[in-house]
Amino acid sequence: MRPSVYWPLTIAATALVALLSYGVVSAGPSRSIDDRIAAGDRVEAPVAELRELGGEGTGSLADHRGRVVVLNVWASWCPPCRSEMPLLQRTHERIASQGGVVLGVDSQDLSEDALKFLREERIEFPSLRDRDGEYADALGTNQLPETFLVDREGRIAALRRGPVDQAWLDEHLTPLLEERS
Repeated sequence: MRPSVYWPLTIAATALVALLSYGVVSAGPSRSIDDRIAAGDRVEAPVAELRELGGEGTGSLADHRGRVVVLNVWASWCPPCRSEMPLLQRTHERIASQGGVVLGVDSQDLSEDALKFLREERIEFPSLRDRDGEYADALGTNQLPETFLVDREGRIAALRRGPVDQAWLDEHLTPLLEERS
């Protein structure tokens, strides 16, 4: 090929790569919550009335206003979700006397599978059912598990995209529990 033929091919290939890259980036999850938290802001947590997992009633993050909430979005089919549950249960037990609670949001899961898993693992903190994933979408969730630390005023103070560990909880949850509104 002559060098003059390379230029149109190079331009076409570059345009195609740019177009595909734009499509991938623009279709990705909203990271506005992440950006604001990284900047040191606290973001008002979305509130929705969801069915109690395995119950007849409904519940909401708003029901826990005045408490520090470890809001964990999970599903029984998610291996990292399953592996972090014992830590979250221990955390729930530990923070209850300090005005804290772990609240699960079981997202896009079969209720029967979720309830069976919770029974087998003896997970006792409350979970709500986000059947279609709309609440998880409001949080900008794109993978499971994801955990949001919500202060006593209902604002997200920290978040973790992926499984939590004790070090992360110690770093972010402990100071939040010590705050008074």
